[in-house]
Amino acid sequence: MTTPQMPDSLPRWRTDDLFASADDPKLLSAFGALREALTRLGQHFEALGVRAAGIVTPDAYDQATALLNDLLRQARPPSAFLQALVTTDSHNDAAQARQSELSTLLLPLQNLSTRYKAWLGGANLETLLADSETARQHAYSLQRAVEEARYLLPEGEEELASALHPASGGAWNKLHGNLTSQMQVPFGGQTLPMTAIRNLASDADEQVRRKAYDAELAAWKAAEVPLAAAMNGVKGEASVLNLRRGHASALDASLLIHGIDRATLDAMTAAIKESLPDFQAYFLSKARRLGHQKLDWHNLLAPQGEAGREWSYAAGAAFIEKQFRSYSDKLGDFAARAFNENWLDAGPRDGKRGGAFCMTWKPEVGESRVLLNYGGTLDAVSTVAHELGHAYHNFCLMHRTPVQSRTPMTLAETASIFCETIIQEAALSEAVGREAGEQAADNAAEQLYILETQLMGHAQVVVDIHSRFLFEQAVFARRAERDLSSAELCTLMEQAQRTAYGEALGQAHPYMWAVKPHYYSLAFYNYPYTFGLLFSLGLYARYQAEPETFRAAYDELLASTGLSSPQELAGRFGMNLHDVGFWRSSLDVIRRQIAVYCALD
Repeated sequence: MTTPQMPDSLPRWRTDDLFASADDPKLLSAFGALREALTRLGQHFEALGVRAAGIVTPDAYDQATALLNDLLRQARPPSAFLQALVTTDSHNDAAQARQSELSTLLLPLQNLSTRYKAWLGGANLETLLADSETARQHAYSLQRAVEEARYLLPEGEEELASALHPASGGAWNKLHGNLTSQMQVPFGGQTLPMTAIRNLASDADEQVRRKAYDAELAAWKAAEVPLAAAMNGVKGEASVLNLRRGHASALDASLLIHGIDRATLDAMTAAIKESLPDFQAYFLSKARRLGHQKLDWHNLLAPQGEAGREWSYAAGAAFIEKQFRSYSDKLGDFAARAFNENWLDAGPRDGKRGGAFCMTWKPEVGESRVLLNYGGTLDAVSTVAHELGHAYHNFCLMHRTPVQSRTPMTLAETASIFCETIIQEAALSEAVGREAGEQAADNAAEQLYILETQLMGHAQVVVDIHSRFLFEQAVFARRAERDLSSAELCTLMEQAQRTAYGEALGQAHPYMWAVKPHYYSLAFYNYPYTFGLLFSLGLYARYQAEPETFRAAYDELLASTGLSSPQELAGRFGMNLHDVGFWRSSLDVIRRQIAVYCALD
């Protein structure tokens, strides 16, 4: 059994550069300053007539936008700091209480931001863009505000929805996070955090994987009642608000939020459905290698081949910095800075949330924080690279205002998956290019290991996320009528998995609805990841064709994700998001990898 690297051997992120603790007088002072700033912002908005049906003059727009950007900058440090505390230690009651206090404190900001959007909904864009330099610098956010304002409730109702959210959808989301982060699972005579149990899904020993799978499902079964209540609460709130706001469906509301149109989603989905038989060929090939006819869930992440090297955290960090530098010194220096300045919290432990994420820390200097649950595999190294890609994206946005930096999720995955691809391609290239003196069998085993890591990740983002998309569509359809039981959620989850994975799937994972935190926050927090993968593969192909001209254009794209639509940014690289052929060409890259993998069978 692979011994999980535990927290004592892995770095934790630095947080004391913002505040010392949840009770730091500096943090309390920041809360006080925020209250005063929010009061002033409200007073200024009243004086400027910032609300629905208010007159939007160039001067009023300039003032209101500058004030809003200033307030958003001021709110960032306490928000980030408390998020860092509660996601790494949900037992920290002081931080939980302080974060709740901050959420209440910032409710007026949400209301004022909604008023600002409603105000802009009545603007004459042509006049405003002609007469205001600030408007020209924020043109895309202006256009989005005008579109989104069409779906706003009357001001009082929006304020009520905002005030109720911490006690409704927000509370259910918090319950899911706290409950799942504190789950302790009996396993092999010891008790492990759920994050460590899930890391065993990639253990080399099938018996360990199977036992971990059984232990995991038993733990989810024990927690299914409150988690089902959380799912119903989150989706119920979203359904009511979407209906009242005039959205045809939750999916339509998500398209608006994610910055793409239905034609783009339909083109991408059509290409994904075409590719499912190819992925099923990969699953069946893997099953045969493991001595089975079908691929059970506990074998989905089973390693294949031989790593050919140690993937300790230190080794992975060194590899990432080296390969990022092969792309550009700028990216390599950035990775070194992140590692050296303790931006990453790497190890699983009790009270720490599962998965991985990156959050902006000090946007004015391009600094982020990254949460991981490192597992000591090439896939874990890829996850580090992925999250550092998000951090690099934040770095490229450093000189943008907060309003300009708002990036739809479809573009938020661009840098992360691009950086992940750099790492995986480099690992494969090194394996293929080993000196002839090495044994061919060892070389083939390492290539298989790397191909497996690539395809495993691609399958998660294309096939598994397609199943999550199908599941969420079904949940929203049923939830409009009534609450769903945990048994029904399990049934819908398994049906979605069998549709996506096809006949290649043996035993499924009916509790993936409980595992994934995305279901408990933003609706359809799934297909943007597939968009990001396929969009980034298209960009990577452009990089390989013209590396010298690509780098500057790519950094400019990352710096512009809040300034232009995904379609316009794709057009800069000759890509049409409405064309099924574009998405098919990105999937062709994966098909070629599958063909090589199956040939090694």
